[in-house]
Amino acid sequence: MRLFAVYLLLSGSSLAFQLPFKIPFFHVQDDAPQLAAESEVQPARIAIIGAGAAGSSAAFWISKARERFGLEVEVDVYDREPYIGGRSTVVYPYNDTTNMKPLELGASIFVRANKNLWRASDEFNLTRLNFEEEDSTMGIWDGQNFLLTTGSGGYFSDWWNTLKVLWRYGYAAPTQTQKIVDTMVEQFVQLYSPEAPKWDNISSLASSFEWTDMHTQTMSEYLDSLEISQKFTREFVEAATRVNYGQDVDKIHALEGLCSMATKGATGIQGGNFQIFEQFLLRSKANLYLSTAVRSIKRNSNTPVPPSWTVRTDRGSKNYKAVIIAAPFHSTGIKLPSAISSQIPKQPYVHLHVTLLTTTSPQPNPEYFSLSASSKIPSMVLTSYEGVRQGGKEPEFNSLSYHGHATTVIDGVPEQRSVKIFSKERVSDEWLDNIFMGKVGWVHRKEWDAYPQLPPTTTFPPVTLDEGLYYVNAFEPFISTMETETIASRNVVDLLLNEAFGIGICGLKISSHEANETLAGDPADFVLGWDC
Repeated sequence: MRLFAVYLLLSGSSLAFQLPFKIPFFHVQDDAPQLAAESEVQPARIAIIGAGAAGSSAAFWISKARERFGLEVEVDVYDREPYIGGRSTVVYPYNDTTNMKPLELGASIFVRANKNLWRASDEFNLTRLNFEEEDSTMGIWDGQNFLLTTGSGGYFSDWWNTLKVLWRYGYAAPTQTQKIVDTMVEQFVQLYSPEAPKWDNISSLASSFEWTDMHTQTMSEYLDSLEISQKFTREFVEAATRVNYGQDVDKIHALEGLCSMATKGATGIQGGNFQIFEQFLLRSKANLYLSTAVRSIKRNSNTPVPPSWTVRTDRGSKNYKAVIIAAPFHSTGIKLPSAISSQIPKQPYVHLHVTLLTTTSPQPNPEYFSLSASSKIPSMVLTSYEGVRQGGKEPEFNSLSYHGHATTVIDGVPEQRSVKIFSKERVSDEWLDNIFMGKVGWVHRKEWDAYPQLPPTTTFPPVTLDEGLYYVNAFEPFISTMETETIASRNVVDLLLNEAFGIGICGLKISSHEANETLAGDPADFVLGWDC
């Protein structure tokens, strides 16, 4: 039944955030980039700033063109952090990599419609996890009351959960919202087709997909205009936007709000999603400079057409034919010429407190939720701001979710469970002790700018900042996910290769008929960039 799919979408969406993990096997360039005179232009050298989803995939897309067409190009990837993955990284409870399971501190899930990450996990022989099979219960908390709770497991439970949703929200709101999400996903997957557009202007891309109404309205405004139940939007949908982006439905634009509901086929990589990005870089054969901060990017005055660029790091400088900035510009500290930097609007971020812990308590303390000690508390507590709108108090957290056993083996040791808490403010040790009834073991806290604030907007940063200088994260105010970083980087690499070499990742544009003949299986499996 389609209605329960909405519950499944939401229940799969609370698997969230992470922190640095040292790469043991990677050969990282330890030698500093050699200082080059401005006249020593490297005509086929490209710099990529950032080794997260965007930067690692950009290096991979360039390597695909190099393999296919024999391009003589060398790629250097810089990142100021000592690890690959950006906002996708893991930690181990107690720093025990032998007996403890890793916890994602950052970007935790991708879905079946995310064809680049899905294809990469297949190509790189990485094991995907099926979060939809997890036996979890879900509740929506408004700071004072549970607005909705669901059970878990079994055919009857599925029907009972569906009836609960029907009773509270009616039939139309969940089914209509599901149709809107499905339509958006159907449009989104066109980005993997042979006819997928290239864009230098994100507004024009939005217009071609008829998404302008979505990114220029809040999620609540957009669904209200479609006469979706306000209660459903401000409770059920808001639970998804708060756990996935830390933003309420009257603050986040509708396109990203719909993405937070599109969690069908939710999965992640066993051992951590960062492994995809490690493999992108490993297979790209790029030179990797970790723990290397880029200080400035300057256009060389003695090579006006085409220009060359000097990248200065804290370890030296090099000249490049082209540079890809694959990190949020204002968080990098990179100095650009004012005529270029002024084109990039400052992007505010949601400052998030992430608390990871282990506990032997099988559930949160019912008394915290003003319930009797014998009450069952959901393993996944999501939240709504609607109680505040009605004059109540704000929830003290965005989400609280159990994530299974913390240990790989249990030999007579009390069972430890892993828990993640997202909150706007730091939660104290005393608060944790109350929530988990004095049964807290390991605790790890991370405070960071987790995701961009995404209010309605009509303007986006340019993708091409100057000839030979590109900005992947121009896409982030539009849609911010691991997958869309790989799509945006593919677009940037295509623009760069066409401008610098007169060819793209896939060479000349191919027709749908030619693309279908390339595949041995279903043409629907075609993924632009991989299959050409």
